[in-house]
Amino acid sequence: MTGRLNSAQPYAIGLFRIVVGLLFACHGAVSLLGVLGGLDGKGATVETGAWPNWYAAVIELVGGTLVLLGLGTRAAAFIASGAMAYAYFKVHQPEALWPIQNSGEGAALYCWSMLLLVFTGSGAFGLDRLLPGRPSARAGENRPSEPVTA
Repeated sequence: MTGRLNSAQPYAIGLFRIVVGLLFACHGAVSLLGVLGGLDGKGATVETGAWPNWYAAVIELVGGTLVLLGLGTRAAAFIASGAMAYAYFKVHQPEALWPIQNSGEGAALYCWSMLLLVFTGSGAFGLDRLLPGRPSARAGENRPSEPVTA
């Protein structure tokens, strides 16, 4: 059973990356483009250049799209994770200690999800695999590593 789960790991990571990237990009699209009802349900967007909302929305849209596609996943996820940590501690945490009290669950989950992708990489289905010379294009890069035994 463990062998099957380990062999499926790159595919699970790839699907996880796609879903998280899509949802993250949707947040940016709502704020920047007014799609899906916009910020107020009527298509409102953030003011261009407004700190920090506009910059956060750009990171969400661009970073989420890159993560979704599996292009530069580690770098995009690192920046996105930092942006969500900033959002949590600057916006949510001053309201209350726990995420459930300060409505910061989304920021916390995105922060930790993106941080996980920094360490796992894109997994299967990433476009990075198609680029020549990229580490993920080498055979076996997305396979789980063997445990180190002493």
